[in-house]
Amino acid sequence: MADKSKNIAFVGQSGAGKTSLAEAMLYNTGVTTRLGSVDAGNSVLDFEPEELKRKSTISTSFHQLEWQKNSISIIDTPGDQNFFSDTKLCMQAADSVVLVIDAIDGIKFQSEQAWDFAEQFNLPAAIFINKVDRERADFQKAFADAVETFDPKPIMLQLPIGKENDFNGIIDLLSKKAYTYENGTAKSCEIPSDMQELVDSEHEALVENIAEADDALVEKYLEGEALSDEELKNALLKGTSSRTFVPVLCGSATNNIGIDLLCNLIVDAMPSPLNTGTKIAYEEGSENEVEITPNPDDPFLGIVFKTIADPFAGRLTLIKVLTGKLGSDGNFYNPNKSAKERFSQLLKIIGKEQKTVTGAVPGDIVAVAKLKETTTGDTLCDPGRKLQVKPAAPIDGIITYAIVPKTQGDEEKIFSSLAKLMEEDLALKLERSEETHETLITGMGQVHIEATIEKLKRKYGVEVTLTIPKVPYKATFKKKVRVQGRHKKQTGGHGQFGDCWVVFEPLPRGAGFEFVDKIVGGAIPKTYIPAVEKGIIEATQRGVLAGFPCVDYRATLDFGSFHAVDSSEMAFKVAGSLAFKKAAEESGMKLLEPIMELEVITPEDFMGDIMGDLNSRRGRVLGMDSKGKNQIVKALVPMAEVLTYAPDMRSMTGGRGSFTMKFLQYDEVPVQLAQKIIDDANSEKE
Repeated sequence: MADKSKNIAFVGQSGAGKTSLAEAMLYNTGVTTRLGSVDAGNSVLDFEPEELKRKSTISTSFHQLEWQKNSISIIDTPGDQNFFSDTKLCMQAADSVVLVIDAIDGIKFQSEQAWDFAEQFNLPAAIFINKVDRERADFQKAFADAVETFDPKPIMLQLPIGKENDFNGIIDLLSKKAYTYENGTAKSCEIPSDMQELVDSEHEALVENIAEADDALVEKYLEGEALSDEELKNALLKGTSSRTFVPVLCGSATNNIGIDLLCNLIVDAMPSPLNTGTKIAYEEGSENEVEITPNPDDPFLGIVFKTIADPFAGRLTLIKVLTGKLGSDGNFYNPNKSAKERFSQLLKIIGKEQKTVTGAVPGDIVAVAKLKETTTGDTLCDPGRKLQVKPAAPIDGIITYAIVPKTQGDEEKIFSSLAKLMEEDLALKLERSEETHETLITGMGQVHIEATIEKLKRKYGVEVTLTIPKVPYKATFKKKVRVQGRHKKQTGGHGQFGDCWVVFEPLPRGAGFEFVDKIVGGAIPKTYIPAVEKGIIEATQRGVLAGFPCVDYRATLDFGSFHAVDSSEMAFKVAGSLAFKKAAEESGMKLLEPIMELEVITPEDFMGDIMGDLNSRRGRVLGMDSKGKNQIVKALVPMAEVLTYAPDMRSMTGGRGSFTMKFLQYDEVPVQLAQKIIDDANSEKE
């Protein structure tokens, strides 16, 4: 039943304990018979070999449990920035989120990024401060950090009893009840006398905060009337659902403390799929907006938020039902691909298992196998009402490697196997560089690429080698010159003759190549003019400066001569090529390099290191800005200097910084560096 279900995404930085928290919930509700552990490698949510090896979530996993007659669907997302694109896309399937914060390390960038996604998707949120039992854990500091960093306002719902190793219980500030825990079981106890004053003041602050969600309650509160437990509970649900505030809880996932109270909050304060409000869809092929509400009686509409590629079972498509319902088999329409799709079985994903189900209603997360056209981000709908939903965009990759098969002849196998992995991981990109003739793979970080290569070997038996990609340098003319390209060859019978005069001149960066025909009076017959252009273009691509292609120049053909018998297209093509080589000698060539636009987000503590490092990479800082506790630096840096920036930056900031990077333009290489690049390229060719 949709009104008795909750879809919760656990989000936050890697190592905060999201998977451990989900494992504790599954254990407490009898879904599992032992408390799964990420470190021990027996977690039911982290089961891929790459996850077991790294002791960290790489791909979002799903499970279900029952609590107080409610069905809770857990969406356990990665916290490592290498796999954060999957987190963003899978948050589309959630109706609310629990942000898990480490009570020792506090808030890192990934937590802030997950928070931004929750805001983007308008998802109600709660915060669970985990690991309160660990050495150096500080609940009050973590809470203060959350208040400073996040909006809407975090409000304290609980206080821990005891610190670090002595942490053994929780005080619920709303009911002013205290609990101690033994093996995950809560037992009522008295509030410690030394905490009574703090509990009273925090209870008062909490009531005031909760009352803000309801104007009538605010009035009642200001008039000094007592608010009933029921009124406060309703206001807590209303305020959390409307993102007026964010309740903050605490506990220890591995010691199973406070997990029951988190489950209570999910049931009491998080909206069911039927209470998530309206969403905007669009009529097929247009920008005409249609409001949709989660109603099982409406025509079906769902979004594909994840694809799982299995070499044996084929493609598994995961769908969040937005409105309407599905039976155990039937037809969809895919407006993104203008295609009809048929499914013969409806599945629920439960850890690494799949369970057949008979139907799905709004809010349900289901999977279907072997759809022919549908991919992640597509909408599926009732053929009678063709609507589309705009999906979230994956996060752009930041690191690129050249990829070469270990076994000769495996090139095609690489492309077909990686194409399957790219269906389930939209953050991966594969392309063939026309300039360097390398196959390039781009991902979210070094670990992302390495995990992909491991998966490629495990699933498809393809082994590859990764190398730093070549920089696609280019060349251009230094100055305007006019040269003659003359090709004359006499053999027995017909000879070869082509003669052209061409003006070569540099153009602004990014202008490309321009050919101008200024022949008058038939100095060269019209049939031979395209051959001159072709000869210049071919010479351009081969280049004269260490083989780097030439760009951003104009070639103006203004004079020439021909022979009635010996001239041919081939002769004029050679003449055009000779003209280019001669112009390159006379004008001299400049080496150009690709310049990247870099945006770095880092805590202020690391700003000195970041700025010094950018200077050492020939970077030019464009400006700085601040966002919360982080600083944003925008800079232009040559591609050659940032090929390994991802691991370097991670190391500099202790994993707390992030960056985005995109190609901007080509600029001239400093003279002192250019000669070394040319010499290196020439020696490599030899």
